[in-house]
Amino acid sequence: MELQDYIINDIKPIRTTDKISDLKLLFNQLTYSHIPIDKDGVYMGCISETDAHCFDGAITISDCNYAIEGFFVRQTTNWLDVLEAFAQNDSNIMPVLDPDNKYLGYYELNDIIHLFNETPFFAEPGGILIVEKGVNDYSFSEISQIVESNDAKILGAFVSKMEGDLARITLKISNTSLNEVIQSFRRYSYNIVSGHEDDSYMETLKERSQYLDKYLNM
Repeated sequence: MELQDYIINDIKPIRTTDKISDLKLLFNQLTYSHIPIDKDGVYMGCISETDAHCFDGAITISDCNYAIEGFFVRQTTNWLDVLEAFAQNDSNIMPVLDPDNKYLGYYELNDIIHLFNETPFFAEPGGILIVEKGVNDYSFSEISQIVESNDAKILGAFVSKMEGDLARITLKISNTSLNEVIQSFRRYSYNIVSGHEDDSYMETLKERSQYLDKYLNM
């Protein structure tokens, strides 16, 4: 199914000439964090529920234009950028505009997350591996080569954290023993943050350390 098929248009933008009390009433009837606003048929942005409840119900929306947040996506925007727009604007509703800036409807956050859950990163069986290396030292081409040299495939990969001069990369790897992949990453000076499967290398070190402690305490 195309992303555009998820556009919902059962909520029409509320007008700037309407009262804040009308906006509050709409929020009480819905579970959305924001409501779209228009002026003379032109999409202006959204007002959040938090802001709406701070205003006097007797004033009009035009009296608090400064609270309107102008976020939106296009019908051609890919689902990952749509998901990013949701996160950046802390919203569970995302207005969709056509190339002429006409309001078409909105995406609901749960629908987009559902699409994300259907991607191979979540849907296909495999192991999760999180590695870490210097920001200027890692490359996705190298990461792919390390994984594929162990007869595995990458089902998904993204930079999950940037802190200081370190980059943390989360990988979903096709069903295979992660241990060989983990050892290859270590040879390329990647720090292993965590692996979904048991890391036998670390388990061996732990066993040897426990044996040494026991021997020294005899």
